[in-house]
Amino acid sequence: MQPVTRFAPSPTGRLHPGHAWSALLAHDFAREREGCFLLRIEDIDPGRVRTEFVDGIIEDMLWLGLEWDDEIVYQSERLALYASALERLKAMDLLYPCFCTRADIAASVAAPHGADGPLYPGTCRHLPAPDLSRPHAWRLDVGKALARTGPLSWLDDGDEVVATPEVLGDVVLARKDAPASYHLAVTVDDAAQGVTDVVRGRDLFASTHVHRLLQALLDLPVPDYHHHALLGDAQGNRLAKRHGAPTLADLRAGGMDPVALVAALREGQMPAGYSLAQA
Repeated sequence: MQPVTRFAPSPTGRLHPGHAWSALLAHDFAREREGCFLLRIEDIDPGRVRTEFVDGIIEDMLWLGLEWDDEIVYQSERLALYASALERLKAMDLLYPCFCTRADIAASVAAPHGADGPLYPGTCRHLPAPDLSRPHAWRLDVGKALARTGPLSWLDDGDEVVATPEVLGDVVLARKDAPASYHLAVTVDDAAQGVTDVVRGRDLFASTHVHRLLQALLDLPVPDYHHHALLGDAQGNRLAKRHGAPTLADLRAGGMDPVALVAALREGQMPAGYSLAQA
C-alpha cells in the first residue's frame, strides 16, 4: 500500500523554519515511497485564525517547492464530521459538559500536574443536572473510555508504544468557542483522508495517547507514527510562533535561497543560527 502523509498547520501565524522542517520530512517520506502528500489547513480556532496566514502557508509551501497532491482540505469545511463523532461519543455516555475556565482549573487544589501544567481534576464529571444553556465544553471521560476499549498501543518508527491517555486527564473534545478540539479534529481527519503515516514533531507525541483512544472508540484505522526532533535556535531552544521565531517570510525577504535551504535540510544540515532542539 502506498503511504499517505500530510502537513497540517494552523493559520495562527506565519510559518517558521521548524514548520519547513516538518513539512519537508512528511513530503519526502511520501515521495520516497511513491506515496501521496496532503496539505490540510487546521482553521477552526476562531480567535486566532487569519485569512492572511492561510495565504501565507500556501505561499511558503510553494516557495519551498513542496507540492501537495489533491485539493487542500480546510477543517472549517468539515464541521459536520466532527459533530457526528461527538454525537457517537455522547451516545456511548463518554462525554460530559464542563463549565470550568482555565483559571478555575489552575486554582483548584485538587488538580494533578502533568508536564505542561495542571490537569483537569474532574470537577464537572458527575454534575447531577448540568445547565447546558451556559457556555460549556465537552470533555472525554478517559477512565470510562479506557474501561470500554481495554489496553491500546501504536507503532512509532516501528516501536510499539503503550497508550496511556490518562496522563493527559479528561481532555476537551469540543471547546466553548470552537466546535471541535485539536484532538478530535485531527483524529477524524487523518482517518477520513486515508493518512497511513503521521509524520510530525516530537512535541505532539503525548497527544498521540489521546488520538489512539479516540481511534479505538470511533472504530477508525490506526496510522503508523513518526515523531521527529524539532528545529531549535542556536541554543537548542524549540522554535515557536509565540516566542517570535523568525518566519519563512523573513528569510525570503532577506534573500534566502529556498533550493539551498531545502537541500541543506535534506542533508541534515541546519541553517545558520538553528539546531535540533534539545526537547
